[in-house]
Amino acid sequence: MRRAVACILGLLTATAVCANTDPLSDLLTIPGSAGLGAMTRIERSPYVGGGTRYDLLPLYLYEGDRLFLHASRGGIKLFKNETQRVDVFLDRRFDGFAADRTPPSLAGMAPREPSVDLGVSWRYRQPWGTVQTELLHDIEGASNGTELRLAYSFDWRSGRLALRPSVTLSARDAKLNDYYYGVEPSEAMPGRPAYAPGAGIDSSLALYGSYDLSQRWRLLGGVSVTRLSRGVRASPIVQKGVYPAVFVGAAYDFGSREPTWVGESSPTYVKVFHGNAAADGCHLVRIMSMQCFSTDHVNPTSLTGVQIGKPFVEKLNGWPLDFVGYLGGVWHDDHGLGPSGPQIDVFMKAYYYGFPWSARVRTRLGFGAGVSVARHVPYAEASSLTTTSRVLNYLDPTIDVSLGDLIGSRALKDTYLGFGVSHRSGIFGSSSLLGNVNGGSNYLYTYIETIL
Repeated sequence: MRRAVACILGLLTATAVCANTDPLSDLLTIPGSAGLGAMTRIERSPYVGGGTRYDLLPLYLYEGDRLFLHASRGGIKLFKNETQRVDVFLDRRFDGFAADRTPPSLAGMAPREPSVDLGVSWRYRQPWGTVQTELLHDIEGASNGTELRLAYSFDWRSGRLALRPSVTLSARDAKLNDYYYGVEPSEAMPGRPAYAPGAGIDSSLALYGSYDLSQRWRLLGGVSVTRLSRGVRASPIVQKGVYPAVFVGAAYDFGSREPTWVGESSPTYVKVFHGNAAADGCHLVRIMSMQCFSTDHVNPTSLTGVQIGKPFVEKLNGWPLDFVGYLGGVWHDDHGLGPSGPQIDVFMKAYYYGFPWSARVRTRLGFGAGVSVARHVPYAEASSLTTTSRVLNYLDPTIDVSLGDLIGSRALKDTYLGFGVSHRSGIFGSSSLLGNVNGGSNYLYTYIETIL
């Protein structure tokens, strides 16, 4: 059932067996709009002794003409019209069990890791409902499995309330089921014989809903129930019965109701930065409260990056507050302490610039939030965390001033010199999307950003 709820959250969800496998695809309706939110889900674990699990998932939403980001799913729209849509996407698969929360029935077994799928989907919408099919394959090598989904859903709206009942069939191959629900011969023990479930078809029923609290705030909710295939149900590590799940959440829509976001002629933000890992104990709260600015001189590591941004909202409700969406590329240099490699950050950032002195020297206070995906877990995290994850929550607090105002150059008025923190964390170990990591890393950096 966890898979059924996870699909609602859809950048990287691959376990979902829900009716419309990406219900968030219609939450934002205007190309170029974006949203932020959070969701809590409660689910029955499919593993014996797994009990009930609680999970927090941040919602990062973007709907462009060609690109989209739906919390844990992101991709490219190859084709779209009023009735059909074809996407290629990456999707997070939440199957498996956490190594630090292993139930007794799985003691001694190798962890079954979440993974990332590459998928292609086709959706056909008519007044009688929507049919969708998806083909997904594990590209991270956890299971090397493949899954084919076929879903039907129907949209119903009355005033501010929208409901979507759905049904999904999910055909999973033997590699996928054997990895997540099988027992290897080396893992067998009395009461837990070696077992391979083989291929099979899961089924799921779900009801998703949203309620418009205002023009921009929406409540989200849903219930679902999943029945696993016969071979999986017979596994010695799988609980009998069906797997219910419930989720509740809220999201703020920056642009799908009123055209306050900036259009195609909006400027482009270009930021270049370089920084070093903070010293042990110099965490984000201490840095933001100006109590600590020390870098790690014992095991020094660094990062260098570029971020490209486009504004979504200017002067929200007439306030000196802008929102900008960013895509960033970072290179981690671990100086031989660990493997160096790239990192991708996608986030929404708010800028406040209503300070009394801003007419003379324009000053911006920024705070960004989004998701970060690293090719390798940075040494600053691998050396201090008991569990690690390449996918983590990303925070980007900054403060900067106009370089043009400082030196009296009108040509550089929209060029900013600043200081910031690149922060990766796991939201206190409460999110499967972020690897259930408790802790993270901080890099202190300086930057220059210009608005073209």
